[in-house]
Amino acid sequence: MFQTSVRRLLLTTVLALPISAVAQDAALILGNERYEQLDRVNRADDLLGATDRLEALGFDVASRANGRVDAVKDLAAAFQVQADGADRLVVALSGHFVTDGTRTWLLTAEAIEPELFTIDGTALSLDSVLRILAARPGKAVLLMGAADPDDLDMDDSGLMAGVGDMDIPQGVTVLQTTPSIAASTMSGVLTEPEATIGQQIAANSSIISRGYLPRDWVLMPGEVVVDTPTPTPSGPSEVDLNAEAALWDRTTSEDSVQAYRAYVARYPEGRFTNDAEAQIEAILAEPNRAARLSEEALNLTRAARREVQSNLTLLNYNTRGVDGIFGSGSRGAILNWQQSNGFPQSSYLTRDQIDLLDAQASRRQAEIDAEEARAVAQAEARDRSYWTETGGVGDEAGYRAYLARFPEGLFSGIAKARIEEIEDRRRTAAEAQDRAAWSIADSIDSVAGYQEYLAAYPSGVFADQANARIAEMNEPQVSDTQIARAQAEENNLRLSGVRAQLLELRLRDMGLNPGRLDGVIDENTRRAISAYQDAQGLTATGYVDQATAVGLMTGSISITVPGR
Repeated sequence: MFQTSVRRLLLTTVLALPISAVAQDAALILGNERYEQLDRVNRADDLLGATDRLEALGFDVASRANGRVDAVKDLAAAFQVQADGADRLVVALSGHFVTDGTRTWLLTAEAIEPELFTIDGTALSLDSVLRILAARPGKAVLLMGAADPDDLDMDDSGLMAGVGDMDIPQGVTVLQTTPSIAASTMSGVLTEPEATIGQQIAANSSIISRGYLPRDWVLMPGEVVVDTPTPTPSGPSEVDLNAEAALWDRTTSEDSVQAYRAYVARYPEGRFTNDAEAQIEAILAEPNRAARLSEEALNLTRAARREVQSNLTLLNYNTRGVDGIFGSGSRGAILNWQQSNGFPQSSYLTRDQIDLLDAQASRRQAEIDAEEARAVAQAEARDRSYWTETGGVGDEAGYRAYLARFPEGLFSGIAKARIEEIEDRRRTAAEAQDRAAWSIADSIDSVAGYQEYLAAYPSGVFADQANARIAEMNEPQVSDTQIARAQAEENNLRLSGVRAQLLELRLRDMGLNPGRLDGVIDENTRRAISAYQDAQGLTATGYVDQATAVGLMTGSISITVPGR
C-alpha cells in the first residue's frame, strides 16, 4: 500500500513538473470528433486527455484531434520512427471506422462516405498500425473507440461501418469499445503505473479484447527515470514572436491552403495553428471559395444582381426569378453561362464576366427588337392587303371575313363599327315586322292566330304574351257546380284504402302519374284523374264521378255505382 502511494506521488510530481523524460516508449493518439462532412463522434477527442500521463510515464506522444489525412499520416510516420527504438507501444484511435471485412481504416476529418478503391485517400490503415505494433510483442496495445456503425451510410460502397476481423500479430493487444469508454480507459487503467491490465479489462464487459491479454499482464512501469532538467528560456523571444506574426500576416493575405500549411509546418504549436487548420478545412470544404470571395468583393447591389438575372434570362439561362437574390436557380444559370463561354465553372462572377454578360444581353436585346420590328412591319403589310380584298369592298361579308382573320387588326375598329350599323338597321326592320305580325294576331285573338305568330317569331318581342294567351284559351273551363257534383259522386263511391290504391294502380298502368301507390288520393292523384278525364272528353274536375268511374275502373275495381 505504501509503495503504491509512493508511485502515485511520483507520477503526480512528474505530471506537475516541466521535466525532460528519457524517451523509451512511443504512443500515437488520434481522436476525430468533428468531421467536416460526416456525423460528429461525441467525445472522440477525449483520448488526448491522456497525453500528459503518457509523457510522464516516459512516452514520446504523437497526437492530433480532428486531423486531416496528410497530418494524420505524417504523425503515423513519426510514430513509426519513434517505435523503432521504443520499449512499449500504445496506439489509441477514436472516431468513424470502416472495414471491408478483414481490413479496417480510421476515417480522417475530411472524409466523405468512402468507397473501397478510394478509402486510402481519407483514412489511416489499421493493418499498417498493427505491423508497427508487431515489433513489440507483449508490450503493444491498440485501443479503438468506434462510433456507432448506424451513423454511416455505406450502401454500394464495398465497405461496412465498424471494425472488421483484423489479423492481429502475435503478442499484440487489441481493445475495442465506445469513444467515451476508450477515453476513460486511456486516462485510467492503461496509464496507471504497474496496473494489472489483463484482469481489469477482462472484468469490463464494455470492452471487447482480442489478441494478447494474460490476466496478470502489467504494461506500465512503476517509476519514471528523468534527466536533470536543463534551464531553458520560459518562452519564445520577441524576435521569434515578431517573425511568427509577420509570417501569419503573409499567410492570411495569400489565404490559400498552401500558405496555411506552410505556416503550420513552420509553427506546429504556434499561436495561430488552430486558426490555420480551420482555414484549411474551410477552403477544402468549399472548392470555389476564392471565386466566391472575389464576387463578394464586388459588393453587388440588389439592383445589380437583378440586372444580372435579367441578362441571363434574356440569353435563355433560367434563373427561376428576377429578385436580386442569387439562389440555387441563379447559381445554376451562371454555371451554365460560364460553361458555354469557356470560363471556369464556379457559379460566381467576376467583373469582366459581368461586363461580357451585359454586352451579350444588349446585343441579344437589339436583335430581338429588330426581329420584332420586322415582324410588325410584315404583319401590318398582310393586314392592309387583306383589308383591301375584304373590308375595303364595303359589305358585311367582307367586314366579317376581315375580323375573323385580324380581330385586333389595323382596321378592326372600322369593321366592327360598320357591322354594328348593319345589325342596327337589321334589328330595327325586324322589330317593325315583329310588331306588325303581333298586331294582326292580337286583333284576331285566337289560338291559331297566336300560333301563327309564334311560328314566324319564336323568340319575338311578344312571344311570352302569345304563349300565355294560348295557355289561357286552352285551359278547360269547369264551374264550381260541376266540381261540387263530381266531388259528391266520388264520396258516394267510398274510395279509400285498397280501392283508392287500385285506382292509383289503374292510372299508373294507363301511363298517368298518380304519385305513390299508397291508397291516399292526393294532389298527384287528382292531376292524373284530371288528365284522364281531359283525354276522354269528360269534364276535367279531378274527382271520380260516375262517368269517370265507369270508364276508368270497369273490370279493374269492384265499385258499386248507385242507380246502376
